[in-house]
Amino acid sequence: MDPFADWYDAAGVRAGIRRTFADERDQGRVFFPTSLVPYLEHDLVRERAPHQRETLTVRHLYQFLLATTHLETRVVNRGAERIANNRIGVPLDGQLRMDAFKVYCDEGYHSLYSLDLARQVEAATGIAVPDWDFGGFADRLDATAAALLPGAEVLAQLLQVVVFETLITAVLNELPADPTVQTTVRDLARDHARDEGRHHRYFAGFFRHLWTHLDTPTRARAAVALPALIEDCLRWDGGPVHRSLTLAGLTAAEADVVVRDCYGGTPQMRQTASATVRLCRSTGVLDQPGAREAFAAKGLIDD
Repeated sequence: MDPFADWYDAAGVRAGIRRTFADERDQGRVFFPTSLVPYLEHDLVRERAPHQRETLTVRHLYQFLLATTHLETRVVNRGAERIANNRIGVPLDGQLRMDAFKVYCDEGYHSLYSLDLARQVEAATGIAVPDWDFGGFADRLDATAAALLPGAEVLAQLLQVVVFETLITAVLNELPADPTVQTTVRDLARDHARDEGRHHRYFAGFFRHLWTHLDTPTRARAAVALPALIEDCLRWDGGPVHRSLTLAGLTAAEADVVVRDCYGGTPQMRQTASATVRLCRSTGVLDQPGAREAFAAKGLIDD
């Protein structure tokens, strides 16, 4: 079943409206769910003045929005373009290619409206959007792809896209239904989640197609590399958090402690990656030599 059968009528870029920010702080609404800002309850942050804590949540919203713009354009759309233009080294039918262009359009629109909302919030609050470029995050992903599958970097980058597009993210799942959050922020997250549901189905199908067209040695290498690719995709970029904390008055050493305590590992990786792991299991990835052990070593399945 084509996940994009209704795309021309239902996709956000086709049928959506521009979300115009309406400030609801006078109704007690926050800019981001406090439960999804891990460092707010850290000992070095908890006792900060209310305005400092609010500023931290605004900058956390900025980080979510700007990380979206960079992930969608620098990672997902790089893969979508390769699929759409038949540049991945395996045969592709016309529908897979056409739908990849729809993904490309969607992700560009997600990037546009994420930056748009960040600028609107900046104008309403006077809290500047920091000049984060997320280059470290993008460079790290490329370095991991090259290290885990040397000589097959394009395949590794496509696998990273599959991982990102099949993860279960707390923000897109929980934020739209949280009545404590600003309505415009919730609406934008709901718009995004609706499109990403289609993308999830598309990339699950794409992965099955890709996997069946890999030769046996490449499948074996990819299967063992996938758990580390999943782990790397879920590793938080601590740089923007560190910068936000120092802007809030913490010393660099204190910010180091907070980032290490709150982002030192990959919490809930098994839950977040559960759909991705199910996809791998259903396609036979875990049946490859050494794959089951590699997935268990990362805590993605039981040993």
